[in-house]
Amino acid sequence: MKPPQPARGGGLEFNMTPMIDVVFLLIIFFLVSSHLAQQESRWELALPRAKTGLDAPRQPRPRVVVNVLPQGLTIVAGRNVGPDELERLLRHERQRAGEELELLIRTDQQVPYQRVEPLLGAAARAGVWRVAFAVYPKRD
Repeated sequence: MKPPQPARGGGLEFNMTPMIDVVFLLIIFFLVSSHLAQQESRWELALPRAKTGLDAPRQPRPRVVVNVLPQGLTIVAGRNVGPDELERLLRHERQRAGEELELLIRTDQQVPYQRVEPLLGAAARAGVWRVAFAVYPKRD
């Protein structure tokens, strides 16, 4: 049997298939992760109205979004968490993101303060001092 002969005058050829596979996997990863990040702030909540407040900063900060549902559930990243688990999560995120970490609390206007106060305590124990509440501006 005769062995195959290399093509004459041909140079090196690169197999682009693995690189194309990696690029498509990265595209899918970023599409899914951006969808999950947007999903946190899309829970249907009747946010409270505020007379005063500040707009969100133009430079986005690392942020943990906590949703407090009218049924009393506290949701972070699609999971129901308690104050102790929230504190562990905030400690971990603070170590990763540093002093700039912000806690954004989104709560229904019917949720009593007794359900929000443990979240503030967990943030303080974890060393997170930037806490914001999502609200609607008060209508005149």
